[in-house]
Amino acid sequence: MTEESGMKENIVCPFCGCLCDDIALNIESNKITENKNGCSISQAKFLNHRDDRLEMDAPLEVLVKKAAEIIIKSKRLLVYGLSSTENDAHREAYKIAEEAGGVVDNTSSVCHGPTILGAQESGEPIAALAEARHRADFIIYWGSNPQFAHPRHMSRYTRADGFYIKDGKKDRQIWVVDVRKTISAGVADKFIKINPGCDLEVISALRAIARGKILEVDEVGGLPISELSDMIEAMKNAKYGVLFFGLGLTQSKGRHRNIDAAIRLIQDMNHFTKWSMMPMRGHYNVAGANKTSTWQTGYPYAVDYARGYPRYQPGEYTAVDMLVRGEADAVLNIAADPAAHFPKEAVKHLASIPVINIDPKRNMTSLLAKVNIQTAIAGIESDGAATRMDGLPLYLKKVVDPPEGVLPDRDVLRMIYNEVRRLKK
Repeated sequence: MTEESGMKENIVCPFCGCLCDDIALNIESNKITENKNGCSISQAKFLNHRDDRLEMDAPLEVLVKKAAEIIIKSKRLLVYGLSSTENDAHREAYKIAEEAGGVVDNTSSVCHGPTILGAQESGEPIAALAEARHRADFIIYWGSNPQFAHPRHMSRYTRADGFYIKDGKKDRQIWVVDVRKTISAGVADKFIKINPGCDLEVISALRAIARGKILEVDEVGGLPISELSDMIEAMKNAKYGVLFFGLGLTQSKGRHRNIDAAIRLIQDMNHFTKWSMMPMRGHYNVAGANKTSTWQTGYPYAVDYARGYPRYQPGEYTAVDMLVRGEADAVLNIAADPAAHFPKEAVKHLASIPVINIDPKRNMTSLLAKVNIQTAIAGIESDGAATRMDGLPLYLKKVVDPPEGVLPDRDVLRMIYNEVRRLKK
């Protein structure tokens, strides 16, 4: 049981990849009544955590048995999600996938999967968010809109005062590169608009200019050569630069080649000064899902256990591809909502097969699931660990008790795993 009332400080917010760790919550009679420091999304998550809870049509033990029976009968199980739950739950999910000879994939396959492929190709020049705050005098957001997706990212890390950057507004330049002027571009020092789908061409041109090559064209991707040259000079003259990039870069034409080129651009810049880059991870523990998957299987996502050992092949063992091909015959969905976000053909097949949905809240996937199991909200009703977008692990605290009889994801998944083992004997 948690404490009845009082102010709890230094709480980590389990919403986005920033994992803001300065939240203060007032608890009264096992209810959160106030959220200090949190953004509007954090406010809604903590204060309304009791709303829209997933309904279960049978006792937990019965639902666990039904879930295990579906898994036992399946010949091509897909385990998906994991990005909005804590690391211990991941371990149990991997055990189920291995026991069933299925596939386990996380939500990075539809967001920053190309980032991982690019890093596997060219390395990962990443830094800590604290370094960006305290050292960086030049920030570029490429294909990212932090004011909308990560509301406190700018105020905490790129507009904030730091140890070496005494005035975050005067001593630091923030540029935004995007296909349209976003709200983040509106508060930046400079906005650079490029043509849609031209990221790879623009980055390649920047690399050529940085190496002293003369381009025999007037413009690339909608930008005149003179503006590209000015951008390279500004990057070279920075004392410490950080490139933050989002889905506008990973999911546009070029995909992982965009990331590969961006990494090599940053490596080129490190011949002149100090530069790092970092993906703007969305779900609060999607980075953790990649980390734990790598620890347990050797691979960050799209892992197949059909042969009894882990195999890795994005595009073959990724969730959308498996569903579009009609390959998966059952899905164990954990802390995700594929029915709301996957392409039409993938959702069409998802609706035709048994789905086990494990989540605290109702969602689109719960409407078509054969088994719905409500779980405690990690970081609010249960503890655990999660990984920030820069790779730093943080501890999620339990601040209130979950509804009666509701268990954390890890406990429910462990029950399913044990039941699967029992049925297989």
